[in-house]
Amino acid sequence: MNKISILIADDHVMVRSGLVSLIESQDDFRVVGEAEDGIEAIALTKRLHPDVVIMDLMMPKKNGIEATREIRALSPETKIVILTSFSTSDGIVHALKAGAAGAILKSDDFSTLAAAIRTVSTGDRAISPDIQKLIDEDPPVPDLTARQEEILDAIVRGQTYTDIALRCNISEATVKEHIALICNKLGAANRSEAIAIALRKHLLKI
Repeated sequence: MNKISILIADDHVMVRSGLVSLIESQDDFRVVGEAEDGIEAIALTKRLHPDVVIMDLMMPKKNGIEATREIRALSPETKIVILTSFSTSDGIVHALKAGAAGAILKSDDFSTLAAAIRTVSTGDRAISPDIQKLIDEDPPVPDLTARQEEILDAIVRGQTYTDIALRCNISEATVKEHIALICNKLGAANRSEAIAIALRKHLLKI
């Protein structure tokens, strides 16, 4: 039997160890490598060309979305399954747009992950019912521009209009215009609500 070769990318040692044990218990799976960050995941994929990468979203050095995009470019035959504890859809949807073929919550049963691995290895997509429900009930916000992300980061950190204007080398009026656009994209009534949404949806690296 040709076993499905699997690379595990997660920055938590205990998660990786648990996944190795569960995956190796399946007759048709074999673990070929472990990565603790996005850069290592890319390097190991380039060297090992696994059939499937199990990818965490939040990892140091390079996150799962960026790693997914690069892996799909250098090894198109490798399928990627996102395994995440995120309770919002934004990162998951961005990873799917980057080329991931599947998405499973860490709270799902291992049988769900195993089925997803088998499904994506045949070329199909596999999104768990819980994640599909999450996407339907909490759709991702539209992408923010780099400048909007910078200003959102500033207001989350409590900076004033004057602080932000100096930081970005723009006028306070322009800062207010950007914040109005950010609130519109996030569906927020004001900057306080925008901050709450940004934190809930993990839109910033803070």
